[in-house]
Amino acid sequence: MSGSIPIFLVDEAQLKNQHSESQAWLTASGFKGEPSTFSLVPDGQGGLGKVLVGKPKTVDTWVLGNLPQLLPPQDYHLADSWSDSEATQLYLGWQLGQYRFAQYKHAPKKPVAQLIPPKNADHLYVTAATEGTFLARDLINTPANDMGPAHLEARTLDIAGCFGADFQVITGEDLLSQNYPLIHAVGRADDQAPRLIDFRWGDLDAPKVTLVGKGVCFDSGGLDIKNASGMQYMKKDMGGAAQVLGLALMIMKLQLPIRLRVLIPAVSNSISSNSMRPLDVLPSRRGITVEVGNTDAEGRLVLADALWEAVSEEPELLIDCATLTGAARVALGTELPAVFSNHAETANALLEAGQAVDDLLWQLPLHQAYRPMLDSKVADISNISSASYGGSITAALFLQEFVKPTIPWIHIDVMAWNLRSLPGRPEGGEAMSMRALFELIRQRFGKK
Repeated sequence: MSGSIPIFLVDEAQLKNQHSESQAWLTASGFKGEPSTFSLVPDGQGGLGKVLVGKPKTVDTWVLGNLPQLLPPQDYHLADSWSDSEATQLYLGWQLGQYRFAQYKHAPKKPVAQLIPPKNADHLYVTAATEGTFLARDLINTPANDMGPAHLEARTLDIAGCFGADFQVITGEDLLSQNYPLIHAVGRADDQAPRLIDFRWGDLDAPKVTLVGKGVCFDSGGLDIKNASGMQYMKKDMGGAAQVLGLALMIMKLQLPIRLRVLIPAVSNSISSNSMRPLDVLPSRRGITVEVGNTDAEGRLVLADALWEAVSEEPELLIDCATLTGAARVALGTELPAVFSNHAETANALLEAGQAVDDLLWQLPLHQAYRPMLDSKVADISNISSASYGGSITAALFLQEFVKPTIPWIHIDVMAWNLRSLPGRPEGGEAMSMRALFELIRQRFGKK
């Protein structure tokens, strides 16, 4: 810690009792120890002596999240005594706050402040969570001209290769010959062929956990084209794929004792002479037919084929992540992912895990009374509801048609984008619920 600057978390009482020698400066600067505020205290020799940070009633992951970008770019250390879990939270929040997406800027990167890792923090976990989050953010933030289906495949291959995972991909017309017709139909109009990315990692005899991520690399809406504002953030429509890749990285890096499978249907929903049309009837991998009520409800189509393949191996846990509906954002806002599950115990465990790691979710119901709203007059099911309300629920009910009821299943409907900057969570692409999902998997399967 020699040469590093101490950081103290203080409330009003601690400020008076433990930092009395700095009172003149604190009075002059107006610092009162209020949460979300901090003060740079000089050392009396022209340098920076310490940093005081307002201490909230509950210390969480995000207390120090703003400081890497706001403090002078020097080395710092935590001067207070913290429990192992608190030290891990504070260190993780700091690390996540260092993120910047500057790949397309020619100006040199501005240095950020560094925190010396607390000795009792879980360094391996913080490293894995940071790398997984940064991976997801980078993938989502990358513009669609550099993050099409082929690019997403290449990045996934890199990740799988780093951990010795078995990798395969089914591309273009092979999707038809191998019975993934919905994935093909959604992506066939784009210059980059649709594909199903698939990799497996871990011991063959370990519990099976399968992750499915929506990989719509850009969503124009298809022939039911979005307007300009609706299309603005659609490079993030592969946020579900980015999130499961970040989660997979955490799992593999920390060597959880599971048999992991990751499935990513990677497509771009584009417009061409061979685009799928409204009221087309499409076959599915499950064998049921789907009427396309709206070509902009494409994410659930590609997920349907991938989910039916996923359940063929009877995993002990099936998770899908997707930027699926605006209705979930209307219900819960952009910062709280919606979770649906066919297994109450699993859903409750996930919500508790999210609370424990400051990665919150909110459960919405698989309300079966709404299922008839997906009925079609000409096919087995429609991809949209006949009603204009409850859109996130009916989308989840559509996906449930492609999941066996005996398999515990979690569906996360996520924004994958921060519309505002918060401590440790800058504006832009975001992994929302990734750490909560990791904690659930670690708690359930983490004992060797």
